[in-house]
Amino acid sequence: MINLANKKITIIGAQKSGVALSVLVQKLGGQARISDERDRAQLPLERLADFQRRKVMLDLPGHSRDFIEDSDIVVLSPGVRYDALCVQWAKEKDIPVLGEVEFAFQFCQKPIIAVTGSNGKTTVVNLIANVLKESGYQPCLCGNVGTPFSACVLDLENKDYVVLEVSSFQMESLLLPSVCPADIRGFRPFIAVLLNFNENHLDRHKDLEEYFAAKTRIFQNQDCTDYAVLNIQEPYAHTLADRLSAEIIFFNHPAKTDTLSTNPNHGAVLSVAEVLGIDTKVCFKVFEEFPGVEHRLETVRTIDDVEFINDSKATTAEALRWALNNLSKPIQLICGGKDKHIDFSPLKDLVSLKVKKIFAIGEARNKVQDTFGDVVTVEICADLKEAVLRAKDNAAKGECVLLSPMCASFDMFVNFEERGRVFKEIVNSLKG
Repeated sequence: MINLANKKITIIGAQKSGVALSVLVQKLGGQARISDERDRAQLPLERLADFQRRKVMLDLPGHSRDFIEDSDIVVLSPGVRYDALCVQWAKEKDIPVLGEVEFAFQFCQKPIIAVTGSNGKTTVVNLIANVLKESGYQPCLCGNVGTPFSACVLDLENKDYVVLEVSSFQMESLLLPSVCPADIRGFRPFIAVLLNFNENHLDRHKDLEEYFAAKTRIFQNQDCTDYAVLNIQEPYAHTLADRLSAEIIFFNHPAKTDTLSTNPNHGAVLSVAEVLGIDTKVCFKVFEEFPGVEHRLETVRTIDDVEFINDSKATTAEALRWALNNLSKPIQLICGGKDKHIDFSPLKDLVSLKVKKIFAIGEARNKVQDTFGDVVTVEICADLKEAVLRAKDNAAKGECVLLSPMCASFDMFVNFEERGRVFKEIVNSLKG
C-alpha cells in the first residue's frame, strides 16, 4: 500500500470522482490538491465550501504547469484524457500518473469483479451484486454505476467482493507508459468481464482501435489465478483470449437453449457465478425478480393505451438495437443528443421495420434525419418536451413512445440520468 503521508496528490477534475479522491487522500494523510479547467463561478457553491472547509488546495481555472509539476502523484478523473497537456507535464517530470480506479485499487483489500463493455454494464453489475446478496455474500457495488470506487475503498471491512463497473474512460490511463515506482500496484481484478464491443465514444477516442485498447486493459495485470470472462459471439473473443494470462471463461454460447441463458447479460452473470461456486438456481431467481435498471427500458406510464418508455441510458446505436429488438409494439421513437461520432446506418432496416415515426432532438438531430429520413418520417423538435408532446399526439392505441437517444446527453442535460428524469416528469405531467 502506498504511504501518502504528507505527499502532494494532485487530482485533475473537480467532479464527483475528484471530490471522492480528495476525501480519500486526506483520510490517508496526503495533501489533496485539485486542478480543474473551470473557474470558481462554474463550480457549485457547496462544493467550493466543502473544499475550503477541508483545506483542499485549488488550481482554478487550471491547469497551471507549476501546480502540476509540484506533485508527488497525479490522479486523473474519468473525464480527463490520458494525453491531456497536464498529463504530459507530469510525465516529463517522471511524476506517476494514475486513473481514479487505479489509485483507489492501491488501498483495496477485497477481490474485485470488474465489468466493462459498450452496453449492458450497469445491468450486469447490479445482477452480480444481487446474486451475491442472495447467496449470503456482502458486495460493494461501485464505479461507473454511481458511487466512485475511491469513495468506497476504505469501507470494505464487512464486504466480501467489490463489484465494479468500469468505463473505457476509467481504463484510458492504463495506456500511459508506466513511470510508477514498485510500490504502486497495477489494477488487477480477480474476475474481469468484457460484455461486448461496438462503436461508442468516438468523440473521445481517436478511433476504434484506441477504444478497444482501453477496454481490454482491464485484463492486462491478471495472471493464471484470475479469470477473464468473454462473449464467445464477439469476433474478437478468441484472438483476445490467446493473449491473456487469466483463465478464460466464455459466455453467450449459441448452443444453449434455456430462455434465460440466451440473454447475453444473464450469460455473463452465470459465468461469474460459476467461478464463485454459486448455484445457477440462485441466478435464475435473481433474473426473474430483477426490476431492471432505471433509465433502461423503464416503463414510465401508460396513457390511453400508449406506453411511455424511458431508455435514456441508451447512448449508442447498439443500445437502441437492443431496445427495438425487445419491444413488440409499434414505436414512436425520440432520439438524438450530443453526437458521439457513431454510425447510425446499420439500424436502418430494423428502424424501418419497428418504428412508425422518429422525433429528433439535440445536436445530432440533422444526422438522425439524414440517416433515417428515407425509411421513416423524421420530425425535428426543439427540445425533449416538444418531442414527447408530438410523439403522444402521433401515437395510436397499442403503440409506445420510446426515448432511446443513441447519443450522449451533454448538449442538453448534465447526464443521461437527468435526461431520463426530465422525460419522466414530462410524461407524468401529461393528461390522458
